[in-house]
Amino acid sequence: MNPQQNHFIDVNQLRVGLYVHLDLGWMDHPFTFSNFKLKDEEQIATIKKVGLKRLRYDPNRSDCDPLPMPEPILSPRGPLVEPPVEPVSHDRHQLDPGLRLQELQHALDESEKKFLAAANVAKQVTRNILTQTQTSLQQANTLIEGMVDSVLGESDIAIYAMSGNRSGDEHFNHPLNVTTLALMLSKSMDMSEEHARTLGLAALFHDIGKIEIPNRLLMKTEPLTKAEQSFMEQHSEIGARIAKQCGMSAEVVELILHHHEYADGSGYPKRLKMNDISLLARLLAIVNVYDNLCNPALTNKALTPYEALAYMFAHQRSKFDESLLKRLIKCLGVYPPGSVVQLSTGLHGIVVSVNMDKPLRPFVMVHDPASPTEESQLIDLRDDPSINISLCLKPSQLPEDAMHFLKPRKRLSYFISKDNQIAS
Repeated sequence: MNPQQNHFIDVNQLRVGLYVHLDLGWMDHPFTFSNFKLKDEEQIATIKKVGLKRLRYDPNRSDCDPLPMPEPILSPRGPLVEPPVEPVSHDRHQLDPGLRLQELQHALDESEKKFLAAANVAKQVTRNILTQTQTSLQQANTLIEGMVDSVLGESDIAIYAMSGNRSGDEHFNHPLNVTTLALMLSKSMDMSEEHARTLGLAALFHDIGKIEIPNRLLMKTEPLTKAEQSFMEQHSEIGARIAKQCGMSAEVVELILHHHEYADGSGYPKRLKMNDISLLARLLAIVNVYDNLCNPALTNKALTPYEALAYMFAHQRSKFDESLLKRLIKCLGVYPPGSVVQLSTGLHGIVVSVNMDKPLRPFVMVHDPASPTEESQLIDLRDDPSINISLCLKPSQLPEDAMHFLKPRKRLSYFISKDNQIAS
């Protein structure tokens, strides 16, 4: 949008029916999209709570005009002079540990809400891409643009493992996981916004070709026959065709086509080798394999995040761009979010969040038998160098009481948030 096309209004001029643009990072507001038409007073109240004083609106997409500006109330004794506000320290080491852990729990809850909203968008655009193409593409682009703006725009971000029973429709979590992991890597590479958006959109739609694969194959619990596997592998070409038909860019189409191509030539559909595969396609292939190892169709074959990274590095290294694989390990850390661990104190826990700049000192939700079982014990390993992670375990290796308390998920879902929500 050109500057002369911008229309700004005061937050007090908001009314139902206005189409507004929230010029905030996607993680800085609770809405699914940053651009939308106001439907009720609750949305207006939420925008005011976010702290925006003025915002853009689109007259052409609005149902009404903004409210008139309220008249200023002047004091008969002269202009009102507000007392100075003492700045609040955001140094995490100066805050009470209990308060910081409350903030972490709040950040986890907010990230889960964001994830559920994003997962719902992923589900809708996947289901409707053929019947409501333009609307679905607009929703997908808005989602990806918001994620890219937030991920690339924040200097310090953390990646979360979603917990509990609210992670949405698991069938649609894989594309969102792949998108999240791909954008995480894009940030570590200082990728341009344009390339990150291309990567994000391709990641969201990388398996779109599976909508033409019969459910009996997608849901089959026994190993696929050779013929079935060959048919399944066609989803890359089908997806590229669908993406092209829907008007996606040539770059996105190519990424969807090549997301199963591997550096050693063992991939499909064209058996390309390293130099013939674009950097973005090599990146997409790595995060796709990682999430498939953690979240396979058969949950009893799932690897822990720790095992998945170790397996990729020890047994599949030749398939990948090794520099990108090492970057993934560096970003996720030795103990990625979702890892079940034993601390040097002997307590068991789950890694809930990893800061990309300090991946070896994650946040861990701990089971302490001496504490009430209904209370979460969250530990920031950055605060206490005397506590370390001793072991990474399979969920089945947890003691019964720890298993009951921690409830490790059979499937993992990832999401990214700015770290100053949890570390300030």
